Amino acid sequence: MLVDHRSVVGVATTCSRSNLWCWPVGTGPSLTRSFAVANIKSQIKRNRQTEKRNARNRAIRAELRTRTRAAVEAAEAGADDADDKLKMAIQRIDSAVSKGTMHKNTAARTKSRLTKRVRSLQNA
Repeated sequence: MLVDHRSVVGVATTCSRSNLWCWPVGTGPSLTRSFAVANIKSQIKRNRQTEKRNARNRAIRAELRTRTRAAVEAAEAGADDADDKLKMAIQRIDSAVSKGTMHKNTAARTKSRLTKRVRSLQNA
């Protein structure tokens, strides 16, 4: 539903090329997720499985970012436990590979870059 932004008071809008017609924020065609509800049992189950998997993968990736950031910050600060934090980050990356959240080549590249960065910060 397009809305004339001049007639809507107090509603934030995202306008495209002209300022005459705008989508209210959060209601544009690319901003909403209105999926049809599945009525086939197998698809309902697949949707449940996908939601669980997505939540699990999000949690794993968030922890990877946290561990990586902790290792880099410890190396920047010159902390004694920077090697331990690097080792813990690498372990978490390996566990993400074993759970299927991350591809093994992506993990190898990430570990290599992280190790290189931590080592350069420790030597600096």
